[in-house]
Amino acid sequence: MAFVPRLDYSLFKNRRKQVINFLKQEYPDLKKGLVILFADFETQRHLFRQESSFYYLTGITEPGAIFCMYFDGRQELYLPNYGGVRERWTTTFLSDQEPKESLATKIGVTKIKQLGKSCNSYFFSPVFTRDKYANFLNDLHLFLQNSIDTNIEVFTLLDGMGARYFSQINIYKNLLDLFAQLENITNDLAPLVHYLRRFKSEYEIDLIYKAVQITSLAHQAASKIIMPGRIEHEVQAVVESVFTQIGANGPAFPSIIASGKNTTVLHYTKKDKELLSNELLVVDVGAQYAYYAADLTRTYPVNGRFNKRQLEVYNIVLQTQVYIETIAKPGMYLNNSQYPDKSLQHLALTFLEKMGYAKYFTHGIGHFLGLDVHDVGDNIYPLSAGDIFTIEPGIYIPQENLGVRIEDNYLMTDDGVVCLSYQLPRKAEEVEQLMIEELE
Repeated sequence: MAFVPRLDYSLFKNRRKQVINFLKQEYPDLKKGLVILFADFETQRHLFRQESSFYYLTGITEPGAIFCMYFDGRQELYLPNYGGVRERWTTTFLSDQEPKESLATKIGVTKIKQLGKSCNSYFFSPVFTRDKYANFLNDLHLFLQNSIDTNIEVFTLLDGMGARYFSQINIYKNLLDLFAQLENITNDLAPLVHYLRRFKSEYEIDLIYKAVQITSLAHQAASKIIMPGRIEHEVQAVVESVFTQIGANGPAFPSIIASGKNTTVLHYTKKDKELLSNELLVVDVGAQYAYYAADLTRTYPVNGRFNKRQLEVYNIVLQTQVYIETIAKPGMYLNNSQYPDKSLQHLALTFLEKMGYAKYFTHGIGHFLGLDVHDVGDNIYPLSAGDIFTIEPGIYIPQENLGVRIEDNYLMTDDGVVCLSYQLPRKAEEVEQLMIEELE
């Protein structure tokens, strides 16, 4: 399981072809078109992780890169110019010294170019300067200059100018300052890319399943050390060490290890509380494997046994999850207020209302899962085969210091859902048994 498959760049090339073909169909009278994709930027405090949509279309994990797709078939990759400094500090996309021409052929681009003049550093700052982007700016100028009397459009990821592509939007705003004509010919590519990302291929399903397996093993390992006197961060250490040992890239999101009253805080991350007898511990964690995320939650009794009240609430949460996974079918929605009778969110609330607990369910019934743990996916489109998402009901009662959440990961098929995390126990008695069983 520790083996991460070698990238098959034809996969990303086919995705780009899909995007270009769709745009040409949507703009049949367009004479010239250009798609510009911006990579994310690294920081000096955190390990770099490529922006998901850029990775989805390119497979390139280099920070600061720009990828251009022209409607005439040219595809060009621009990489930051470090002046030879970066290679002495870290590995780069060109570290294996493979000739640019053969590398370009392998990844499916026409040319690999330097973005501009050397920054003479191992770190490419997100602060925009003309020098650092000189070559790209010159090529963009030529494209626009040669298209003055032609019907042209430019496409990039904007997502309604929201926060998802914040760094990339800032770079694009600098381009607008230099090329005013871009303002009226720029189109948002995000809706199309997000739609494509939502429906997972067999390759993607396999990677997510591996992430789920790793996360399940981490839960099992963590369950063995949960006991009064431990500190929340000790459980986190076990979880994330399993991620590393088995070959995950690390957590797909900040691990949530919450005991006592902290169980009622949905995204609690402090993790410094001592575990006390008669309290519950919510463990909400997920591994990232080959860029794909898992997200599994279990609620454990700190002393190894649910008391009567805890068991009552736990079983209601479990009953809600089982009910939702039973009725989830293609044509339904995760959350759509226009169709409440087909909305899993509304149906979960109705189920909990009958039990008298709806007001204690304070988040969504689930979210899409993929390259991001809260993956892109518009709820205006119904669920269909290929969707992967979570079902995660919860009840949170702050006045009782009592929170319970159970979360599993599901693949939608033509007939209903398949639970990818079926191997991780979830019934109360199974959870109790898991905590005392020896690891194999």
